Amino acid sequence: MPETQLLQPDEDGINRAAELLRTGKLVAIPTETVYGLAGDATRDVCVARIFDAKRRPRFNPLIVHLPDIDAARRIADFDDAAEALAGAFWPGALTLVLPLKSSAGIAPLVTAGLATVAVRAPGHPLARDLLTRANRPIAAPSANPAGRISPTTAQHVLDGLDGRIAAVLDGGPCETGIESTIVATGPAPRLLRPGGIPAEALEACLGAPLAMPDTDAGIASPGQMRSHYAPGAALRLDADTARPGEVLLGFGEMESDLNLSRAGDMVEAAANLFGHLRALDTEGASIAVAPIPETGLGRAINDRLRRAAAPRD
Repeated sequence: MPETQLLQPDEDGINRAAELLRTGKLVAIPTETVYGLAGDATRDVCVARIFDAKRRPRFNPLIVHLPDIDAARRIADFDDAAEALAGAFWPGALTLVLPLKSSAGIAPLVTAGLATVAVRAPGHPLARDLLTRANRPIAAPSANPAGRISPTTAQHVLDGLDGRIAAVLDGGPCETGIESTIVATGPAPRLLRPGGIPAEALEACLGAPLAMPDTDAGIASPGQMRSHYAPGAALRLDADTARPGEVLLGFGEMESDLNLSRAGDMVEAAANLFGHLRALDTEGASIAVAPIPETGLGRAINDRLRRAAAPRD
């Protein structure tokens, strides 16, 4: 494949990205969470190229990105809980896992053979503009080699996928910096992956607690691989200090090599997580990570850290 194009966030760049998507090419696009590797979700060959570019296992389903709830309703069945959550949090960092409509026209690889589909309407204005111009459902997992640290800048994408995809649309650093929250609705709404919207906010919208992920169940949605989001270096969690041969990723007021948020701000910490992990991922050094409170966005940060620290396959 020719060298990956870096497209600017102007009329020419957005139109070029939309044209590439319509003609079956892969384009990394900015969202408020992380950069996504976008391809036409209705064409088997395009979806297969996503898996090939990322070297992603094909049993791991993808999120379909759409400009709005009306477009999502054309491919998925929305129940009352899904309507309430989408009405409150879309466009935004929430993915809903819903029954797939038989008329959806989504490539089977997208859902990994499941009867459900993961759908999201991203909040980034550039992504929404591009999705409208492309005028088709777009599958877009994170734009990085499978299992590695998710990209939050265009340069992060190029570091991992340069030469393997057609283009990157440069929308600057991602504001949220951590992937979307994933919820399956149905009779008992269940949290499948914590993410950019805290579970507490979703529960307040629903007026009931979310069921927690079933760790014994198989993969029911994206983001459930045990080892994921990993740097090359080993991670040690809940560390107060660095041991010899380690660098320390801090949180709150403490001495550290890099700090997610000296003020203890979870929003700032989430935005910094993947970029700081990349910066500390130097040859020969392991990464020690300070404790992160398991509240609000801390639940999503800890989820990513636990998966990043899990034994590698």
